[in-house]
Amino acid sequence: MYSDIGQDIFHEHPCLNKAAARWFGRIHLPVAPECNIRCRYCTRVYDCANENRPGVTSRIIGPGEALQLVTEVVERDRRIRVVGIAGPGDPLANAETFETLGLIHERFPHLIKCLSTNGLLLEESLPRLKAVGVKAVTVTVNAVCVAVGTYIYDHVCYWGEVYRGRFGVELLLRAQQAGIRKAVAMGMMVKINTVYIPGVNDRHLTDIARATRAAGAQIMNVMPLIPQGEFAELPHPDREQIRLARRNLARIIGQIDHCRQCRSDAVGMLC
Repeated sequence: MYSDIGQDIFHEHPCLNKAAARWFGRIHLPVAPECNIRCRYCTRVYDCANENRPGVTSRIIGPGEALQLVTEVVERDRRIRVVGIAGPGDPLANAETFETLGLIHERFPHLIKCLSTNGLLLEESLPRLKAVGVKAVTVTVNAVCVAVGTYIYDHVCYWGEVYRGRFGVELLLRAQQAGIRKAVAMGMMVKINTVYIPGVNDRHLTDIARATRAAGAQIMNVMPLIPQGEFAELPHPDREQIRLARRNLARIIGQIDHCRQCRSDAVGMLC
């Protein structure tokens, strides 16, 4: 199922492997505040110390401070194996992402570097990511059909141009598929994050699983919607809904069932 590189990453990456979460930790670096798409379930308020959800951080840090933080954390806790960038915006829309990863890869070449992205800039960013040691990427794919995607995405900003409605969605979905395929071809491990949105994409999850698996993704993480933003009135999926979705999708692609929907500045052990 995995390449030799993927096996090594899988065995020590706590976000990919539930068993690894018992032994190894991770650190997320909040160096990427800018985002290039507008998801209707997203609230761009991230300076909160009391919320535990993706996209939240107490503050933004720079590349130099990120390197210092990693140095301190690794010296304090030898179980740290992974350095990831997951926002609070999209890492690939921020130059600081590449500078940070470059500094850390030079100082800590043995640590696993990964990031989470919406995929809009993934294909064109892969050579730079490989150069700074990234071996695993997570792509958030909430739709593979334009009709569904238009309910989820308000607009896409691609190199200064804003695309709304189906034009933006078509651009995003094409970029995601191309990015996944190229990342796999370059030997990277690819995980898919999908937000389970009741009444919007809950009946579309099988299509997402099939399309991303066909593109080469190795594992999938179905996350319950956290009602906020334009979707604040939608219900929060319960545990049974998520469990059944994962069980059905496991026939198509491997499933993760230990995700904590971590903050962009999470540090330490997952479990």
